[in-house]
Formats: sequence, structure tokens, C-alpha cells
Amino acid sequence: MKLGVVGLPNVGKSTLFNAITKNSIPSENYPFCTIEPNVGIVAVPDRRLDVLGEIYNTKKITPAIIEFVDIAGLVKGASRGEGLGNKFLSHIREVDAIVHVVRCFDNPNITHVDGNVNPTRDIEEINLELILADLETVTKRLEKVEKAVKTGAKEATAEFEVLVNLKTTLELEKPVRSYKATEKEKELIKGFFLITDKPVIYCANISDDNIATPEDEISYVKQVKEYATKENAKTVVVCARFEEELCGLSDEEAEMFKQELGLTETGLDKLIVAGYDLLGLISYLTAGEKEVRAWTITKGTCAPQAAGKIHTDFERGFIKAEVVSYVDLVECGNFVKAKEKGKVRMEGKEYVVKDGDVMLFKFNV
Repeated sequence: MKLGVVGLPNVGKSTLFNAITKNSIPSENYPFCTIEPNVGIVAVPDRRLDVLGEIYNTKKITPAIIEFVDIAGLVKGASRGEGLGNKFLSHIREVDAIVHVVRCFDNPNITHVDGNVNPTRDIEEINLELILADLETVTKRLEKVEKAVKTGAKEATAEFEVLVNLKTTLELEKPVRSYKATEKEKELIKGFFLITDKPVIYCANISDDNIATPEDEISYVKQVKEYATKENAKTVVVCARFEEELCGLSDEEAEMFKQELGLTETGLDKLIVAGYDLLGLISYLTAGEKEVRAWTITKGTCAPQAAGKIHTDFERGFIKAEVVSYVDLVECGNFVKAKEKGKVRMEGKEYVVKDGDVMLFKFNV
């Protein structure tokens, strides 16, 4: 599961990425300082793992993860190759969703490529480049499919109709995700690997001075939220510089710092959880003395396929699963007591796994 971090130059992408991964990558004040995409693996915050670790006195805790890819700054004309745009656009095509970082702070010492801060304009500038890139892809494919249609191929005809509709949508400067596709059309569109078909989180990067300010009182953030609402997208507010500073502190110091500012969670925690949710992901849990672990699956996954995340043999030889909800397990105190109270269920192949299920699989191969 990959989230691509994009935005104009000097909006705080690399600073945010430094904070996410606790790695040091360039974030100097000039465009294109990030030439190759940098990848960071990030743990999904989940307090349940610590609680289960205490119950089982476990030796190891393994959280679910999300992969972040820092993609260098895009500029006007990127779809035509300006500013190394073609190279960066190809990296965006490889991610599952996009984190669009938007500058929501004033700082005369950090130049803005357009001279001043304007979140709505900045968002539209990036989105237009992505739309133009997709329009080029759709147009080229349409030319090829049109030839196949003339031969009378039914599959080509269906694809042609979808491509025509997508071309119209993109020409109206709307992203592919705004097109109301049928289920069959969605399957076709997936195969086109279009950038604007990917879901988006708008990440409003605010200044240190606004950390304790209510989000709705920050005019720049209000602009981002209004734009995101029109797209039915989510907005997460962060202060990348503050998050980066937290990374340099011990856990105790960071917690004290957050408490002083009245923060219950960091902006990064909110971003990671929002990304996990955006991709339609949930976690089921396995627990024991050796390890407590969260396993990532998509919502709607049945027990055998969930078991396959651990090992393909688990799915192939699936018999049944012992399941107890995290809440019931914690209330009972341990697995044995949960079983005595009838909270542990035996589930078969049709069972749809729920977030927070603690599972033990029975299989035979």
C-alpha cells in the first residue's frame, strides 16, 4: 500500500517526509531538490497492540504499515515534461493514493514558485497537470481502440465508450474519480492506470504559530477544506516543521511537548490513519507470547483470504478460525477467560473479518 506525497516545490513535502520516516532527506529551499523518490515504511498507530502485548506478555509487537513515497515537486507544465515532470508523473502512477501537500503558511524566507501563497490556486495547478497527463493517456488509447472498434470487436466497443466519457470529463478539467462509473466501467478504468482515478488526501501544512489554532479559524485551511469537500475528499491538517522537531525528541519529551500544546495526537498520526482508511483497509490481530501483530486486509475480506496474508498455506488448507473481538478479549482479561464466557466463536470460510478481530486459524495442507 503506497501513498505518494506530491505538491508544488517548497510546500513542505520533504520536511513532512522527514518527520514521517525519521530519515534525513534533502529539504533545501529550492525546486527539484528531491530528484529520486524516497520511500519510507510507516507504522499505523494502534494502541490495541500495546494492550494485547501486556495481556500476552509478548516478546514482539509488529504493527500494520503504510509505504510513503516522496515525489519531487511538480510545476506548471509538468504534463509536458517541464521541471522533470514526466519522470515524476510516472512515479505517481505507481502509488495507490495521493497525499497532496498544500502550503498554508506565510514565510518570506521560503520562496513560492508563484510568488505568493494561494491554496486553491496551488491545488488547481497540480490537479490540472495530472488531468492533462491523463488526457494524453486516454487520447492515445482511444486512437488505438478506435481501430479495433472498426473490426467489430465487442470488448473494444465497450472500452471505446468508456474512454470517450473519460476524455469528456478530463477536457472539462475534472479528475477521472469524479466520473460516475458503473461497476463494469470501474474494472475497465482500473486497467488504464490513470493518475486522477486515485483517491486523494489534501494535507494542509500550517505554520508553527497556528498549531494550537482551531482549524476553521485558519483562512488558508478553510480554502483547502472547501476545495476537498467539492471532491468528497478528506483534509488533514499538519505542521510539518513541528512534526519534524518532535522526531528529534525522546518519547517522553515529545509527549510532554504535545501536552503543553493540548494535542492528543500528532498530525502525522491523523495522516497515517486517514491514509489507511482512504484505501479501505482494516486490521485483524494475532496474539501470543512470541508476537502480537496487526495484519492489513481490505474491508470485506473473508477468513481464508485473511489467513492467506500470514501464509498461502493458511488459505489453501483453511478449516476454521477462532475469533474474539478485541473489546471482548480485553474485557475478559485473556483468551482462556473469553472462551469460558462464550466470547470466542468458530467461524468458517464465509466469515467476513472485522477490524479488531483477534484470530487463530486452523488449517491442514
